[in-house]
Amino acid sequence: MAPPASPPASPPASNPPSSQKAFLETEDGTQVPCLFNPAQLKITRSNTWAGAALPGRGVTRLRYTGANSGVLRVDLFFDTTDKGTDVSAHTGKIVALMEVDPALPGTDETKHSARPPYVTFHWGDLHSFKAVIAHLDLTFTYFSSTGTPLRATMGLVLRQYEESQAFGKQNPTSGTPRPHRVHRVQAGETLDRISAQYYGDSTKWRLLASANAIADPLALRPGSMLTIPKLDS
Repeated sequence: MAPPASPPASPPASNPPSSQKAFLETEDGTQVPCLFNPAQLKITRSNTWAGAALPGRGVTRLRYTGANSGVLRVDLFFDTTDKGTDVSAHTGKIVALMEVDPALPGTDETKHSARPPYVTFHWGDLHSFKAVIAHLDLTFTYFSSTGTPLRATMGLVLRQYEESQAFGKQNPTSGTPRPHRVHRVQAGETLDRISAQYYGDSTKWRLLASANAIADPLALRPGSMLTIPKLDS
């Protein structure tokens, strides 16, 4: 009689109620939670130095030519065997962050300037630099008898999007408003009316002007996209 098949490897213990879940935050404020906190994070930073070799000379003095984007690597684990639901409902939210989003600020279809959103990785007091998902490896490792994927691992490579502070104890919303959504300007709209629509207060139009670098609040271009910052609590 053949021995029974070995059960699949057990997932890591779920986070205690007092722990904080890691999550990815998109530039419009959407939070994509991780089912399990990662075991480790790897951050890579590099600078470029150059020195021209000359015939008959020894080692030349290097010249600093700039900093390269930082890279954050993180492996995530997903498991829904306890519920029997499709795990891709969770992994798909992250995969979708690599798709072009025409609703993002600065998008101009005539100039083909659409792009995927940038994201920030948060875990308790740790907050990454703003980054784009440069590479993603998704592997489904366990399935139900009907072929439904129940367990998966995902390797993410996040590349720094712009100059910003890397990991450290900081409050990402301290002192500045956080992007919440975007608004497409309609013909005849003004900043004070848009401010009243989102904040219930037309006098906060200066916040919109500052967030979108608008010099003339009366000269809004219909069809343009405005970032609507979230007010600090």
